[in-house]
Formats: sequence, structure tokens, C-alpha cells
Amino acid sequence: MNDPEILPPDPAQRPAAQMPSYAYAPPPPSYEPPVRKPKPSWMVSPATHFLIAVNCIVFLAMLAGRVSLFNPAPEDLLHWGANNAGAVLFFGDWWRIVTAMFVHVGLLHLATNMWCLWNLGLLAEPLLGSVGVVAAYILSGAAGNLLSTFVSQWMYRPDASEGMVLFGPVGAGASGAVFGLAGVLIILLKSPLLPIPPQELKGLRKSVILFAAINLVIGLGTMFPGSVVRIDNMAHLGGFACGLIFALPLVPRIGAPRGQFLTRRRIAVGMMVLLETLFGFYLAQF
Repeated sequence: MNDPEILPPDPAQRPAAQMPSYAYAPPPPSYEPPVRKPKPSWMVSPATHFLIAVNCIVFLAMLAGRVSLFNPAPEDLLHWGANNAGAVLFFGDWWRIVTAMFVHVGLLHLATNMWCLWNLGLLAEPLLGSVGVVAAYILSGAAGNLLSTFVSQWMYRPDASEGMVLFGPVGAGASGAVFGLAGVLIILLKSPLLPIPPQELKGLRKSVILFAAINLVIGLGTMFPGSVVRIDNMAHLGGFACGLIFALPLVPRIGAPRGQFLTRRRIAVGMMVLLETLFGFYLAQF
């Protein structure tokens, strides 16, 4: 006699306790990517904030040394590292070519320069990288002070003051370096590699050009007789020219392969260091 065929029970007729556990597994939760908080601006552009901090710390140190808040005396500025052709060429204080870009002639001078540095630095740092911003600042500021020294020793007669041989006014401030960043941006914002809508890119570049043009015109206007404001136009022109030349071999960090960007940045830094060193040796002959 054949045994009856034994079929597995119909799952629909099983008691709930005998149903496979997987039948009651809850559906997987929908995936939601973690929300990333925007980084603080000092983390996005550390070099810009670092340079502003150094300038402010130097100014606070000057105030602690009893330098006037609004109208420092020339001898006080020289004591803290300001530039002057006589101090550089006669006394060999070449370090002033660098230190002068961190010394400011009063609170208003500091505030206006730091405002410009903050705006241009936040725009430049994504394109240059942090190292590039510091390099552009130092090289442009030095180029401006070198050109100012060169012109001063030709335009002004020497004058013995406070035991030093001075040629013309004492120069100080970050404006030459700021103009250098403007020059860099004018070149880099022309790059087709940037993932920015062309119209917006054009507007940014136009704003930087307008900034440079207006400030150069204001500076030239102070050269007329009767002007109560003294602006070192040669430092502005020298810094601006350095920024333009510095940016020529560069490609922006955004959009360019990392290796290519780093190589071109090294070339730009090396080129400007060589040019400024040669110009310094030329100045030393005087």
C-alpha cells in the first residue's frame, strides 16, 4: 500500500508562532546621508586669518610699547620695522623689506588694510592654497617695498634724523601685499578650469579690477600739493606688478590636477624669489 504523499503545510495556514522569523523582520530604514556642518571660515582660509592675526598682534605690541594709537611718530615706526631707503641702503637693514608689511600707521590704516586682506584672502585661498596665499603676501609686500626703496633713493635728498640717514618718508603697511593678492586674482579668475558660472566669474574679476583701479587712483591723487594723506604708491604698484607676474605660471587649485598645481606654484615662488633677489643685489650697489 502506497503511503500518502506528505506535503509541507501551507505557510498561510501556519500559526503565527511557527512562521519563519524573517517574515516579520522590519523593513530596512531609509538611508539618510549625515548632515555636515559648514566649517568655520578660519578653517576654510587659515592663511588669511593667520596673516590678519600677525598684523593685529604687531599693532597691539606697538600700543603696549606706548606708540600712538592714531598717529605714530616716524621714529616709532622705524623702531618697529618700517621701511626707509636710507635705513636699508646705508645701514643694511634689509629685514625691513619684510617687516614693514606688518607695521601700520595707526588704527585706521590697520583696519582698512585688514578689511581688504580679509575680502581678497577669502577669495584667493581656495585658488592658491594656504601656502600660496602666504607666499603671494610676502613676495608682493617685499616687491612693493623694494620698488619704494629704489624710487625713494632717487627722488628724495638724504636727511639726518634720529641718528639715521633717511630718504623720503617712512613706509609701512600691508597694502603692497594686498595689491599683490588683487593682481593674482585678476589672472586666476580668468581661468576656464574654475567650476563657476561664466557670468559670476566675470563679475568677481570685474570687482577685483575695480578695487585695484580705484585704490591706485586714490593713491596717485595724494601726490598733489596740499594733500594731508601720504600713500606709498610705489609699494602699491610694486606689489600689484608682483601679483600679476606671480600668477602667470599658476593654475587655480580648483579644477587643476593637484600635481600640476603644486609644480606650477613652486615655479611661481622660485621665479619671484629669484627676480626679487636680483633686484635687491642691484639696489645694494647704491
